[in-house]
Amino acid sequence: MTGFGPEVGTPLADHADVRAISLTGSSAVGRIIGGIAATTFKHCSLELGGKNPMIVLDDANLDLAIEGGLWGGFGTTGQRCTATSRIIVQKGVYREFVERYVARAKKLKVGNGLDEAVEMGPAINEKQLQTDLSYVEIGKNEGAKLVCGGNRLDKGDYQHGWFMEPTVFTDVDPKMRIAQEEIFGPVVSIIPCDDLEDAIEIANGIEYGLSSALYTKDVNKAFAAIRDLYAGITYINAPTIGAEVHLPFGGTKATGNGHREGGIGAIDFYTEWKSVYVDYSDKLQKAQIDRAE
Repeated sequence: MTGFGPEVGTPLADHADVRAISLTGSSAVGRIIGGIAATTFKHCSLELGGKNPMIVLDDANLDLAIEGGLWGGFGTTGQRCTATSRIIVQKGVYREFVERYVARAKKLKVGNGLDEAVEMGPAINEKQLQTDLSYVEIGKNEGAKLVCGGNRLDKGDYQHGWFMEPTVFTDVDPKMRIAQEEIFGPVVSIIPCDDLEDAIEIANGIEYGLSSALYTKDVNKAFAAIRDLYAGITYINAPTIGAEVHLPFGGTKATGNGHREGGIGAIDFYTEWKSVYVDYSDKLQKAQIDRAE
């Protein structure tokens, strides 16, 4: 069934015949659904928001990192819980990365997603487009540097959908709202960092903990990031989006309530465990014989 939360989602979640709820949505809606489930002790799996960081170190393959950042940030118009919304770049390659990334973002073809030549489609609806555009204004007011996009596309074929330009902010402070809040649109914030430790601190300094990525040629730094990034998913030399169905999928903090989609974890969520104890000895039979005698 399709429909919005008040008309479809809430009645389903509240219905007595619904024994388990698996929600993919925002953290705000997750709190509501979690509360509904708690009243009748229903199983509840929440896969919620993300503000996913991609770290690019000085020794990274920039060609690979730029491709990953473009696909992660704009490949699904940013409308993905694992979308790359923050790119944290070490200062040694910061300017080169920004110049090349922005140049590529400006050339992305926006249009009908059914056209195989199109690289970024529209916002899902008018409300989401207005949210995306509102965050552009928030970013400018906060002092971030808008270097690409930020405008609605509504001329020609664009008048038939909710389109906007791929948007990039640079020199973003990690505490700015555009670097903290989930936008769910094609708006990427690029943040400079000093080293890996600084990058990890920035990456972890949000309320979400879904996906993360690191681009480096140093295997020791890769394993340090795997250890220290507080997220449910970490990619090395790959973007923050994508998943393997046999692996657990989900995150930490405001990204969910600890359950995982995918793999054995998903099967476990939809299962009620029952422990069974069977005594195969002859104690019971002997006791019955004794009583009979």
